Amino acid sequence: MDPVDDLLTTMRIEDARYVRVEAHAPWGVSFPPRHLARLILIANGSCRLDSDVLDHPQHLRANDCFLMRAGVGFTLRDAAGSDLLDCDNLAAQASGHLIRVGGDGELTRIVSTRFTFDSVAAEPLFALLPPLFRFRPDDASGELLRATFNLIEHESSANRLGAGFVMSRLSDTLFVQALRTFCADVSAGTVGWIAALRDPRLALAIQELHADLSRSWTVGELARTAGMSRSAFAALFKERTGDTPLSYLATWRMYRVKVLLRETPLSIQEIAVKVGYDTGTALSRAFSKREGVSPGIWRQTVRVPKGTTGQRRRAASAAASPGPVAGPLGPLGDRVRDAASAEPGTIPFRTLRLRPPCRRYGPGGPVTQTPDSFSSE
Repeated sequence: MDPVDDLLTTMRIEDARYVRVEAHAPWGVSFPPRHLARLILIANGSCRLDSDVLDHPQHLRANDCFLMRAGVGFTLRDAAGSDLLDCDNLAAQASGHLIRVGGDGELTRIVSTRFTFDSVAAEPLFALLPPLFRFRPDDASGELLRATFNLIEHESSANRLGAGFVMSRLSDTLFVQALRTFCADVSAGTVGWIAALRDPRLALAIQELHADLSRSWTVGELARTAGMSRSAFAALFKERTGDTPLSYLATWRMYRVKVLLRETPLSIQEIAVKVGYDTGTALSRAFSKREGVSPGIWRQTVRVPKGTTGQRRRAASAAASPGPVAGPLGPLGDRVRDAASAEPGTIPFRTLRLRPPCRRYGPGGPVTQTPDSFSSE
């Protein structure tokens, strides 16, 4: 089983919205930090991107596309000093999917999609995302994203029967394409479970482990699956993931436990059997040690009745982690979540810094993955 496919299947995109922006200079739009991620394409023209996660303003041109992680605010405008309007206010006044803003100067066309998601299921993948991830406009992934954007725009302008449904599904596809591109872009020198999965020496063992989390795995069994000695496998696994094999297994078991607690009526004992614990007591002990709360209490906090609005579901997800917890997911190291102060639906954690030349993720200040083709003003 491919862990990325499994993760994308488990993730639930709760809402995806699409808008086109026609901005004539002078213009400016602010995107405050929200519980949603945004994927933005500059279709025509150019603009200036500012954000607290960037060291310098970036100048974007036609076909530049970027994904901004949930909880990150930013602004787009034609030039420094142009007045800013709030994106939510503009959307409320929009005519369908089209927003017009600015004066009578040079035109910039922007296509934007926003996504809200199940933060519990998305945690292992979103925790690896930098605040800003940019897609190269001239490679296959960039072309694929633009093609999907074009399909959405066609549906929006054609106004055919079922257009809203088709646009929603295409927006979901855009989001998955963006995440898939990020996963494929992880370099060999990066530390984390995605980078380890791309290492042919470890890939089979990791896939087998994810396919059967309930199995009583040993380092020796995993090493044999990889065709390596126990010591060589353990050293390489630690180097690639930043974690030991059995600690990695325990982390993913806890992730699966949380998904099952949230999505199913299974008892603690039944969940324990599914993820590899002998008893519900053993699971409760391990869960409480990692999460700071028992699985039963966690479930009461995060479970939301059917029919509840997406906003309340996201608020429940954010409340699921009641305090700081250390628990590495690949390169996260001492990841700290503090749901009490988090924007609903976000996945708060200590941000990660790329440290060349080995591109190792680790605790630190805000990270910016700024593409080479962005030019600073």
